[in-house]
Amino acid sequence: MASVVCMTFNDFRENTYLVYDETGECAVFDPGCYYPEEEQELIGKIAELKLKPVRLINTHCHLDHIFGNALVAETYGLELEIHPGELKVLEFAPQSAMMFGMPPGKPSPWPKLFIQEGDAIEFGNTRLEALFTPGHSPASLSFFCREDRFVIAGDVLFYGSIGRTDLPGGDFDTLIESIREKLFPLGDDVVVYPGHERSTTIGFERKNNPFLNQ
Repeated sequence: MASVVCMTFNDFRENTYLVYDETGECAVFDPGCYYPEEEQELIGKIAELKLKPVRLINTHCHLDHIFGNALVAETYGLELEIHPGELKVLEFAPQSAMMFGMPPGKPSPWPKLFIQEGDAIEFGNTRLEALFTPGHSPASLSFFCREDRFVIAGDVLFYGSIGRTDLPGGDFDTLIESIREKLFPLGDDVVVYPGHERSTTIGFERKNNPFLNQ
């Protein structure tokens, strides 16, 4: 059975996720640790849980989701995995950081592994399905665990809200279509782990999200 640990980092209050199972193997999603104490918190949590990180994955490459890529890649000897449609976003991240008045820190490694829709993300006894959910960014991915009924959704769907679409590569209609066509069919019981704020469920958002009931 897969377990999910959420850790919230950096000035954007971004959610970093550790997904692991009884084997101890772990996937790190969107490491957003920016400050040294946040880096130590992430490494400490992995050590506390006796986990072995085997995959490093970005749902998308906005700067708040990639601050810790270099740390995780170097500490655990991992290659970054993203959708190839996020390469331009990743490349722009240092300039984006400067626009927000933040020193960009150590640059993210360049990915050598790419994820496409329908790919199986496997580690330990866990299997996640990659879903293509653009709209907040050009090629956002969400990751669905069919067996344990949860989805790592990045900045696609939030509790009572949706990802912003005013950044380069964002598009409101595309985002709504991604939610309705890719996330809603997963089932009302599915827990949504978003890139910011608290978790929610597909069923709650289907009934209550004002952006999806227009």
